[in-house]
Amino acid sequence: MGGDDDRLSRSAIVTGAAGGIGRAIAVRLARDGLALTVVDLPTAAHQLGALVTQLTAAGARAVAAAADVSMAEEVEAAVAGHVGAHGGLDVMVANAGIAVTAPLLDTTDEQWQRTIEVNLRGVFNCYRAAARQMVSQGRGGRLIGAASVAAHRGGKWQGAYSASKFAVRGLSQSVSQELAEYGITVNVYSPGVVDTAMWQSIDRAMTTRTGEPVGSALAGMVEQIPLGRLEAPEDVAGVVSFLASPDAGYVTGQSIVVDGGMWFS
Repeated sequence: MGGDDDRLSRSAIVTGAAGGIGRAIAVRLARDGLALTVVDLPTAAHQLGALVTQLTAAGARAVAAAADVSMAEEVEAAVAGHVGAHGGLDVMVANAGIAVTAPLLDTTDEQWQRTIEVNLRGVFNCYRAAARQMVSQGRGGRLIGAASVAAHRGGKWQGAYSASKFAVRGLSQSVSQELAEYGITVNVYSPGVVDTAMWQSIDRAMTTRTGEPVGSALAGMVEQIPLGRLEAPEDVAGVVSFLASPDAGYVTGQSIVVDGGMWFS
């Protein structure tokens, strides 16, 4: 990780960075030479602290910030803190999200509302706060949001989650057109079945309802993946690394599916 001062002059915010995909993205972007602010809920302070220690020990510049992405003022404070620490903002990775696995008839108002608040409003808050900073800087930037294969094909018992992720794609397509004149690209990544705590919780929710052994739903997914294995967080991080890089400067308004070949966009 690390590099010369020119490489380190680029910087990124990664939300939902305490574990899983977000942590892998942070590690990869630090290796790419970006200075980082890693963001998660206050309850994840210990994990964020350990991540910052790991990144700085490897030569990266990294700080942590606590924020609930559904709260606009907390996201704005995280952006301001990032700019104060790193001098500007080049990449916003709006990765934070939650998953609710429940049939329509059993989905509560609270589950629906929280899913939309985190997965959709959270991305909106991150995009808006970052875009304001990027426009004021006048040097372009990258907005990168977390979607899902569920943003391309709704899944059983995934109504709230799929709705939120479909909406992230629509939001991103819209603002990519608005922000193009400022040199800001807007894209989303759509992971499939990733071996993380989130997917383990989905497995537990599904097997509880079907009465099958815990782990069987996740194992069954592997049979549907042409590449023959569960996705690793690092598989997603590589795609985000590309979208954050100069090589993706002419890519905007797109959703890149990274799922081992299960579904096609």
